[in-house]
Amino acid sequence: MDWTLEVVIVPVSDLDRSIAFYRDQVGFDLDHDTRNGDMHIAQLTPRGSGCSIVIGSLPSQNAMAPGSLHGVQLVVADAAAARDELISRGVEASEITVFDERDGGTFFGFADPDGNTWAVQQIRARGEQPLIPVEARQRFGAEQEA
Repeated sequence: MDWTLEVVIVPVSDLDRSIAFYRDQVGFDLDHDTRNGDMHIAQLTPRGSGCSIVIGSLPSQNAMAPGSLHGVQLVVADAAAARDELISRGVEASEITVFDERDGGTFFGFADPDGNTWAVQQIRARGEQPLIPVEARQRFGAEQEA
């Protein structure tokens, strides 16, 4: 049986500020922003990922203190380019650290406005073999627009 991780709950204090941070500064796609009575949630997905983050006012989110999520890991094909992109959008990112010269041993990190922290790992093979092929992403995007 396959098990897929598809959503990570990220506890934040200000939903609109967090949407702007993750969408406009980090570059995640905003899948939906839903308001229903007292509930307000948003789902955002890093480009090329099968896993999204959800932020908002669901009970599971309210059970965690804003900024208490640490070490969620993203993977990119080029750490220097990814770091430069974040910095150009106003995100403070740590210096790149090479723990191991082999592919997968290069990291940097950043935090959201609440202090939730993210590790970014470089795996160069993702540039040639993304986990979700471009064709599948394009097909999924067309289905979402329909």
